[in-house]
Amino acid sequence: MQTPDEPTDEPHAVYGMPALYSYSYCSRAAPAVNDAEVARIIATARRHNPRLGITGLLVFGGGVFFQWLEGPRDSVTALVRRLAADDRHDTIIMLDESEEVRERLFPDWDMELVGATDIREVLADALDNAAERSQADALRRLLAMLDSGELKV
Repeated sequence: MQTPDEPTDEPHAVYGMPALYSYSYCSRAAPAVNDAEVARIIATARRHNPRLGITGLLVFGGGVFFQWLEGPRDSVTALVRRLAADDRHDTIIMLDESEEVRERLFPDWDMELVGATDIREVLADALDNAAERSQADALRRLLAMLDSGELKV
């Protein structure tokens, strides 16, 4: 249990609710990445993310990764640094990031693999349930990027 004097990486906690840092990106998968490798990525995330307080989703299709991460800023940014050094993908393009006091978009997903054909439905469902304007705006931007072809999964 944390005492009042202990530091926290949730500096903007309000009324006992922590600030959540969200980071979404897409990247190009290395040529050797296949479904078995993606299954290993998911298994690793499911082992480590709960203790780090990270939830989110991973989409893989057409040689492209799309990922939405949310949790404590320090945990998510450390994971993003590890992802940047991971040779299973390159050309990471940050799509959106924010930090705010809000409910999680994916509270029960320590890391959920979503098929590329289902990403629109998952993002639209998250948009329907988004409680915060900034969440909804980020999700609308991602859906617009899918519609325009700027984000291909």
